[in-house]
Amino acid sequence: MNKEDVIIVGGGPCGLAAAIALKKKGFNPLIIEKGNIVNAIYNYPTHQTFFSSSEKLAIGDVPFITENLKPKRNQALVYYREVVKREKLRINKYEKVTEVIKQGDNVFMVSTDKQQYTAQNIVIATGYYDHPNLMGIPGEDLSKVSHYFKEAHPFFDMDVVVIGGKNSSVDAAIELEKAGARVTVLYRGAEYSPSIKPWVLPEFEALVRAGSVEMVFNAEVREIEKDYVVYEHEGQKVKLKNDHVFAMTGYRPDHAFLEKMGVKIEEDTGRPYFDPESMETNVPGIFIAGVIAAGNNANEIFIENGRFHGGQIAEAISSRTKNG
Repeated sequence: MNKEDVIIVGGGPCGLAAAIALKKKGFNPLIIEKGNIVNAIYNYPTHQTFFSSSEKLAIGDVPFITENLKPKRNQALVYYREVVKREKLRINKYEKVTEVIKQGDNVFMVSTDKQQYTAQNIVIATGYYDHPNLMGIPGEDLSKVSHYFKEAHPFFDMDVVVIGGKNSSVDAAIELEKAGARVTVLYRGAEYSPSIKPWVLPEFEALVRAGSVEMVFNAEVREIEKDYVVYEHEGQKVKLKNDHVFAMTGYRPDHAFLEKMGVKIEEDTGRPYFDPESMETNVPGIFIAGVIAAGNNANEIFIENGRFHGGQIAEAISSRTKNG
């Protein structure tokens, strides 16, 4: 049995920032991460450019210096690796937390797929990228349907449907068109989303005007078949021949994981109950950090504001330890 003061579940930027803040308060937290550090960023499209500037992605007072105003995915991976080395963070990689159970007033039992731990405090910084929003339509589980986009090359000279109309959909459509795919974007909205990155929208609109990408607004996808996508548009049923589907429908936090720990979730918003000053949930000793605090609205908390949660958590745990 491994005994720890603080265990952080999740090695993304906000989990790393929490670990650094805790170290500055004299703790030596253990991060447990089911992949490797910043696993969600690793799974971003290969050529992804961040919306935020590099200074807003920096953690632990370690400067993130790039030649670009908006850093790219690979630059971020290098930066966070260097931060982990510099700060000497303790990380158990490729280990998945399966259960957190409160055993007494001040002790939690943490079980993983490899071993068990006890800890006085738990920080949940699991993000939301592992749980796509499902459409709940027939055929969504077919092998030709992906909820993540990584590379465009495998789809050269293929008919590809992209479902959705926000950043991930637009980015995927642009990359697919560059690689020679025939791309149709189906979006249930009536116009472009205001959340699309302002430097990307003109490029996408130009592709649509040129006929290189077909953009269909007010499209409700009803079914995905082996060779077709069926959608409804202006009261008409349309059957579109298709080789692959990217359902870029967004992601959600793992509510079940939190609820098993006793953390209450607001029904309408999907937000966990927590104190915004300390980030402590309704379960004393369990804290949350990062986008998971936003519930279903993933556009509310990003790295640039979630990275500060660690300081609040470290302050709360430190004060309690001194007073206790």
